Amino acid sequence: MTDDRSGEDAVDEGASPELLNALDLDRAIEALLMVADEPQSLVGLATALGRPVSEVHAAIERLVDDYDGVHGGIERGFELREVGGGWRIYVRARYDDVVAAYVTEQNPSRLSQAALETLAVIAYKQPITRGAIASIRAVNVDSVVRTLLGRGLITEAFTDSETGAINYATTDLLLEQLGINSLDEMPPISPLLADGSEGFDDDLR
Repeated sequence: MTDDRSGEDAVDEGASPELLNALDLDRAIEALLMVADEPQSLVGLATALGRPVSEVHAAIERLVDDYDGVHGGIERGFELREVGGGWRIYVRARYDDVVAAYVTEQNPSRLSQAALETLAVIAYKQPITRGAIASIRAVNVDSVVRTLLGRGLITEAFTDSETGAINYATTDLLLEQLGINSLDEMPPISPLLADGSEGFDDDLR
């Protein structure tokens, strides 16, 4: 008796169950990462999918290679990156300018120069009080600090038991936005400063 099944069906039926399971797991993780608004840990993904962490880790590695075009594949415009203790899909670095231009057109709302400078002071000097920030920037920073808190980029780390001053620190959201794993990956401040800014450099040390 002849087999009327298409070649594709025949291949599918003959495929290894282990391979199909691995592909299903890869696609399931991919689907979760596409809708997640923050990095997902291996443990979190494993719990959500009811699979061992080792299998999820292997699947993540396959997805990284897939997106990077390893083994003869096509490099995607996005990549899977480990950031802030978890995994998240990001635009590939070489397309940052294209995406930034599009996002700016669609949503022109951005941090002011004052907010960016205050955020930099907090990032490099944290934990730091509002008074210390104002001293470094030589301006009142109350409204800017409120803006950064509202954006979720900084948080109230703790309150000094003696002075009652609130100390501020950056959040994991900032790491996500910068695309880095930890603050240790931030560039040294000195090379970024123009000549004659040594005093500011001293403040940020």
